[in-house]
Amino acid sequence: MLTDDFHVFDTTLRDGAQREGISYSVADKLAVARLLDTVGVGFIEGGWPGAVPKDTEFFNRAADGELTLQHATLVAFGATRKAGVRVSDDAQVQALLDSRASVITLVAKSDVWHVERALRTTLEENLSMVADTVGFLRAAGRRVFVDCEHFFDGYKHDRDYGIRVLDAALEAGADVGVLCDTNGGMLPMGIGATVSEVMSRTGIRLGIHTQDDTGCAVANTLAAVDAGVTHVQGTANGYGERAGNANIFSVIGGLVFKMGLDVLPPGTIGESVRVAHAVAEIANLAPDTHAPYVGSSAFAHKAGLHASAIKMGPELYNHMEPADVGNSQKILITEMAGRASVELKSTELGLDVSDRPEVVGAVVEKVKDREASGWSYEAADASFELLVRDELDGDAVVLPFALESYRTIIDRREDGLVITEATVKVHADSRRVICTAEGNGPVNALDRALRQALEEAYPRLSVLELTDYKVRILPGRHGTDATTRVLIETSDKTREWTTVGVHPNIIEASWLALADAVRYGLLKS
Repeated sequence: MLTDDFHVFDTTLRDGAQREGISYSVADKLAVARLLDTVGVGFIEGGWPGAVPKDTEFFNRAADGELTLQHATLVAFGATRKAGVRVSDDAQVQALLDSRASVITLVAKSDVWHVERALRTTLEENLSMVADTVGFLRAAGRRVFVDCEHFFDGYKHDRDYGIRVLDAALEAGADVGVLCDTNGGMLPMGIGATVSEVMSRTGIRLGIHTQDDTGCAVANTLAAVDAGVTHVQGTANGYGERAGNANIFSVIGGLVFKMGLDVLPPGTIGESVRVAHAVAEIANLAPDTHAPYVGSSAFAHKAGLHASAIKMGPELYNHMEPADVGNSQKILITEMAGRASVELKSTELGLDVSDRPEVVGAVVEKVKDREASGWSYEAADASFELLVRDELDGDAVVLPFALESYRTIIDRREDGLVITEATVKVHADSRRVICTAEGNGPVNALDRALRQALEEAYPRLSVLELTDYKVRILPGRHGTDATTRVLIETSDKTREWTTVGVHPNIIEASWLALADAVRYGLLKS
């Protein structure tokens, strides 16, 4: 049974939204909050009502019934009262109550330099601002956490003032005092030592908030937990200002799988990959494929030596079971691949080559030969599967169509209009078919002409759609004389697959990838 003994506090919608390039709408914020709730975090900091109009609307809509949370409690963020202003007269403090959030996080200055230079007030007045605001909110029935901004930097300047801020918050009724590495300059050993010392000097429950400016945010957070904090803050995918915040998925992974702490409700951690990728889509950012735990390549293995070991036992090169966070192991096929890589990848694709050593050997040699010419199967599983199937079936391979010829024409007119036309001649279902189609470019025209030529024999091709097209000029020759690699992503509305083609002529490289895409689509349908 999950208790209040340990807090996983997510601030994606507040601190994470400060990342350059992110601008959540209110609808986005509601969607992200629902996603974070499914992964089981205990608290979701929704923003700063009263200071940011979208955040004010978000809390109003959430309180009016648009946001139902199963695991998490919604938290409003704000500042202590202003210097020289009565707390009951401070409009932003009142906005925190108006948000109807049951938990409030207050940011407070805990560094003497910031109190005197940024707030431009006295150290005693700052302590009163903390105590007055916490007491006012507690009297109104709110639970209060206090974020001690710049705590670690301030502790270097004055080892006592930050403690006085924590004690003032505790005496006024705050539940947690969060030590913030606001500038992100700390290292794990410094975090651990400071937290241990502060634990011995104050009676308030401690939390940790770290930025990633040294690349140590997750490590710093775990070091703080090891030193005794029981409240951790982070953001989905590590989003945040500058280098970002502690990645909440990496923090959770470390707590659960490495430190043995049950910090989430049963079963929710398996949603980590789905939630991480969904939040990235809402933020309009590409998911980090190499992110720990949740990246699509977090358990991807390329070297033949690794694959050989994994064949004996996945735990030999996986630090945990990928499925526990909703991820999966991948074997990458490249020029580094050996027999074990091909066997494991074939099994992953549903092909049994365990008793066909001649097939495995032939595939290994073809992959290495082709990779030397610029081919890459690392991101083109569909083309690799076709290669293995061809070796498995040998002379019995039956192709759904055979190319006789194709031609593309580009007509650029005086008025700037560009017309592209492609003609393909193929043999399919014992018939010779000629088809011509127009497109917005030669590849699009070829794609349309090929599918139109085959649709009578294979009506299910009508659902296929080319969804992405990538071109890379390979090193070696330069400029327009270079070899080109084309990757094509295709969808049939239920699945997506990627195929590859390589040739000095970009149209032929595209045709090779297109032909594989159509053949694979027919195979899977």
